[in-house]
Amino acid sequence: MSAPERTQLQSPETRRAEHSHGGPLQVGNAPVSISKAAQASGVSAKMVRHYESLGLLGQVGRTDSGYRQYTSADVHTLRFIKRARTLGFSMAEIAELVSLWRDRQRASAHVKQIAQRHVAELQARIEAMQAMRRTLQSLLQHCHGDERPDCPILDDLANH
Repeated sequence: MSAPERTQLQSPETRRAEHSHGGPLQVGNAPVSISKAAQASGVSAKMVRHYESLGLLGQVGRTDSGYRQYTSADVHTLRFIKRARTLGFSMAEIAELVSLWRDRQRASAHVKQIAQRHVAELQARIEAMQAMRRTLQSLLQHCHGDERPDCPILDDLANH
């Protein structure tokens, strides 16, 4: 039995429990409210509205009374965005990646270039953080941490 078939046989309570433990919450073909789209994607309703305002979801449908209605494609896009955020991509990079993801004529070289640039940025940040750690470790080694008022940590902060 496939995962979608198993999900269809599960009760709503089982699906909610599975979702709260990391399993996917299924969204059918019918549009859903923002709260259900948020739950299904693992993104807060506030962030769903934010991503919509940035144009990452395209045109979101509305009911006659003005309530937002999200399709399964919208929820899939929200999951895509969440994963990209987890990997540390900026919102500008995510917008570009979403656009490329939707473009079936895209060149994968462009996607790879974005990812390579992001890896290089991550590496630079890691190196900068490692340098900060080394500096702080050195300062800690020189600090007596006792009742004396002199403190090489404060001296370093004051002199730079």
